[in-house]
Amino acid sequence: MSEIERYSRQILFQQIGKTGQIKLLNSKVAIVGVGALGTVIANHLVRSGVGYIRLIDRDLVELSNLQRQTLFDEEDASLQLPKVIAAQKRLNKINSSVTIDAHIADINLDNAEELLTGMDCIVDGTDNFMTRFLINDVAVKYRVPWVHGAAVSSRGMFTSIIPGKTPCYRCLFPNVPTGTGETCDTVGVLSPLTDIIGSFQALEAIKILIGEKTTPNLEQIDIWDYSTLQMDISEGRNPNCPTCVNHQFDFLDRSSEQQIAYTTLCGRNTIQINPRNKRELDVRKLAENLKKSGSVSGNDYLLRFSPDVDTSIVVFKDARVLIHGTNDVVKAKLLYSKYIGN
Repeated sequence: MSEIERYSRQILFQQIGKTGQIKLLNSKVAIVGVGALGTVIANHLVRSGVGYIRLIDRDLVELSNLQRQTLFDEEDASLQLPKVIAAQKRLNKINSSVTIDAHIADINLDNAEELLTGMDCIVDGTDNFMTRFLINDVAVKYRVPWVHGAAVSSRGMFTSIIPGKTPCYRCLFPNVPTGTGETCDTVGVLSPLTDIIGSFQALEAIKILIGEKTTPNLEQIDIWDYSTLQMDISEGRNPNCPTCVNHQFDFLDRSSEQQIAYTTLCGRNTIQINPRNKRELDVRKLAENLKKSGSVSGNDYLLRFSPDVDTSIVVFKDARVLIHGTNDVVKAKLLYSKYIGN
């Protein structure tokens, strides 16, 4: 059986056909966030034969993820594997002909252009506004189409953003919302919802990759009461948009007030510290040094250090740190300085 016969049922769908399948095989997609939405998106795109998929995620697999993050299992959580590594291993078993490029990283102004350019499409599997504004800046600057999606509680939305043709994300959402808002960690989320939204996002990405028309709407759904809303955004471009009209890329600008190095992860009692200067830590050496100050566990990608019963510090090789047990940035800075260094 030839490789393309693997996709025979997809090729039989007239709008894709053999020509569309060949386009998919030669396409490159970046998925930002490999959680509830990202795992669904990656699963569909790999099975559909997208030739190259770049996975970008900052976090590790935890037991609470398994309710909705469909590429992971209990062993991944037990081993504290980074999500992109666990996903890569699973996806390679599903379709070994697809190149899975895994990046354990928090996408930010230091790496966003490097990680997201050269792609045919970017798909949003994130859970926060700041990252979406950053994706939008890169997408508009380099004219890369991207698919936005969001899901919380029983409600979700998605749309496709095509630079130069549709409103950009900042046209639709001019300002970063203030306050924490609802998140999966504060109000929960239903697994069928993330499956539905992620599946629609994957479909929109496929349409982009083969040159078919995407939705002109901001599509919204509530699966608990079976309600839907299609908001036509085709004429929604802001004539004064800082991003797509004035080419002002605030989220890529180091001097912009939008930039932050310390992030409170909503509802998780966790502070993320993301050093601006790139460096690679020897996590095994650091683990040896920390053993005298508390319990240490980990793997080749990260270590988890607990100086006391209330605090847990996860350190990644790129020096990014998650400090669990506090929402106090000052306390998080003190812990980072004490145990990791400046």
